[in-house]
This record gives sequence, C-alpha cells and structure tokens, in this order.
Amino acid sequence: MIASTSAGPSKLHCYDFAMTTLRCSLFLLFVAGSVFSDNWPAWRGPAGTGICAEKNLPAQWSTTKNVKWKVALPDRGNSSPVIWGDRVFVTQAIEKEGRRTLMCFDRSKGKLLWQKGVVFKEKEITHRTNPFCSASPVTDGEVVIVSHASAGIFCYDFNGKELWRRVLGPQKHIWGNGASPVIHKNLCILNHGPGNPTFLVALDKANGTQVWRHDEPGGHSGEKKEGQKNMWIGSWTTPILIKAHGKEQLIMSFPGRVVGFDPMKGKELWACHGLNPLVYTSPLYSNGIIVAMGGYSGTALATRVGIKGDVTSTHRLWTRPKEKQRIGSGVIHDGHIYILNEPGIAQCINVQTGKVIWEERLRGEGARGGSWSSTVLADGKVYAINQSAETFVLNASPKFELLATNLLGEMTQSSMAASNGEIFIRTYKHLWCISNSD
Repeated sequence: MIASTSAGPSKLHCYDFAMTTLRCSLFLLFVAGSVFSDNWPAWRGPAGTGICAEKNLPAQWSTTKNVKWKVALPDRGNSSPVIWGDRVFVTQAIEKEGRRTLMCFDRSKGKLLWQKGVVFKEKEITHRTNPFCSASPVTDGEVVIVSHASAGIFCYDFNGKELWRRVLGPQKHIWGNGASPVIHKNLCILNHGPGNPTFLVALDKANGTQVWRHDEPGGHSGEKKEGQKNMWIGSWTTPILIKAHGKEQLIMSFPGRVVGFDPMKGKELWACHGLNPLVYTSPLYSNGIIVAMGGYSGTALATRVGIKGDVTSTHRLWTRPKEKQRIGSGVIHDGHIYILNEPGIAQCINVQTGKVIWEERLRGEGARGGSWSSTVLADGKVYAINQSAETFVLNASPKFELLATNLLGEMTQSSMAASNGEIFIRTYKHLWCISNSD
C-alpha cells in the first residue's frame, strides 16, 4: 500500500461556490431519479457503473415464474441489452450470413420491431467464445449507436433509419473486441481496441465526423510471429464519465495504467500506473476514488482521482498484484466493491484499503458456474449472473448473505439490464424480460 497526501480546505471554497455545487448536485439527483431510474441507456446502465435507482426489481424467478416474456434470438451473442422507454435494443451477429445487426424490440411484449445492419465478410479474427457484435448499443433517447468493430460504427433513429456510419479501420486481436460506445453531450466516444492501432476516438453524434482521437501505444494483436513469444496485451474497457475536482473526466483503463481525459477535447489529464497488460473490466468510481482491475490473474488498483500528470506516487491507494481472472466488472456500495470473478467466486473488497472482506464461491444447480458478466446494484442488492444464466441475489453488505438463486439454464456471457421494475437477460437462445407478477 502506498501512502498518499490530500490537500486541505481552500479559501476558494467560498459560499457562492458551495451553493452552485449544491444546486448542480440537486439537479443531477433530480435527473437520476426522474429519467435514469426508468432507462438503462448504455452498457452498465446510466453511469456505466452497474448501479441504478430501481427499488422494485424482482428478487426471485425461474423459467416460468415472473417471466413477462421471452423471445428467441437468431444466434448466440455476448452483448447486453439497453432500454429506453418502450424500446429494447440488442446487437446481434448472424454468423453464417456474415451479418452484424441491431435489433429493436417492443418492451411490453417482446415483439421485434426492426432489425438493421450490414453484411461484412472480410476476415476479422476473434476467439470462439467471443462472437461478433459483442459490443452493446448506447442511446440517449434520440439516436441509438452501435459499434460493429471492423465493419464500422452505425447511428440509427428509433424507427431504424440509418443516420450515418463511419468505418474506423480494422480491429485486430486474436480474442476479438467488446468495448461499447458511450454518448456524452454531442459526442460518441469509443475505445477502438485492443490490437494495433489502439485509440480512443470521439465522433460528432450528429454526423459521425471525428472530433478528437487519442492514440495509445503498445497495441498488439496477440498473434505469434516466427521467432517471437505471444504478446498478451490489450484493453476491452468501456470508459466511464465522472465529475471530479469540479470538472468532467473520461476514465479509461489501458494496459499498464488508468487515465483521466478531458472528454470534450481528448486531452490526457492524469495517469496512475500499476495495471497489468490485459484489462477486461471497466473502471469503477465512488467518492473520489477510481478502482481499475486487470484480468488474466492480473493487478487491481485504487487511486484518488487526479488533476494533472503522473499521480502514481501521490494518489494511488493500494494495489493487489495477482488476482483471480476477471472479465465482468463489479459495483461499489457503501465503501465496498462487489464482484463475481470468472471462476464463479464472489468477493467483497474494501475500497479504501483493498482488503478482501469476504470471498465465496457461488454454487447453484447450473452446469456452468463461471462468469463473464458484470454485476448490477439496485436497492442495496447485488445481482450476479453466471454462464448458466443463474442469478445470485446478494445483500450488498460486508457480511455475506445470499438472498435468492434464480436459474434459467441457458448459456450466457452477457450482463443484465434493469429498467422500470424489470430485468432483461440476454442468453445465447433468448432475450428474457423478468417482472414481478401482478
């Protein structure tokens, strides 16, 4: 653990500044309560952290109990659904046809409203467990944007009309890709990686033109060349947006480091080093602290949000140099991280110290106990799903308490979405809507 210092109170924190901050905070709380509690607009929800304001989500279900509807999907897929109003959006590859598509469903009955996409038959490498179209959509209620990797990034209106498309170049990594786009104000931001080149790019939401681009060195496809060892390196991170030190920041986990950017200009503000070369998860944020977790038995670290330059020696709170394999991301609640690791082992970790408070293998009846999925936090409960679509509902507490186990028994490597009292689960066979019975 590395000790750090924090600045004392500043005279600049005057009454007017405090009142302005309070008004902004109240406005954001109002928005979160009035809009985001009903919508799940992006990968990992309203803030990209897996946390929502829902209070009445189902805690128990089965293949028949509390199932509002389920609809068959045409092929397997790892992406997660997003929801806005009466629409549910899911990306879907049709592997035999070389099609990469976006599907739009009516949320009340699960009826397919439209499906649009592109045929892309150029060679693109990926892992057999990572089908194409693994990136989730993003929407702001006006447009919905999807990344189809080497096939390009596409923007549609809610009726399925294509507004624009932009090809950013090939994505080359032996394990494929999975980072989802993010909408921030007038920008659509995407981690175009892993592989070479790796870059963050911001496009104008209205027309797809490039606004800024940040190139990150060290990208590699992972393919072994003659006379070389395999180079396992890359980031599958979907960045998150936070507000800290009075400014908006875009937080991104790259191989070796976590970085804060100015989201409107793409300028690198600060960086904290210590991650390993493979990063699958998205960053977590709470009360001025960023937690970044590497994969492949890699490193986890926590750092206070920086302002400028290399903050490793001044802001880093702790590192855990060798962890379990992590593909899905965790959530933070009341100073603790809750995560389900790839082997099916759940952990509760203190945010300030990095100490593991409890560690439990989540055992159920499903044949597959591992997990690629990210956890969801709602109303003090953690929802963690494994590859058998078996959802464990836990009390978000430093004392381990399993509240319910719910089995669907279908292969999934997606993450759940929650909206207006309903849970949406995408398996390899179906899209499920789980809702409390009247």
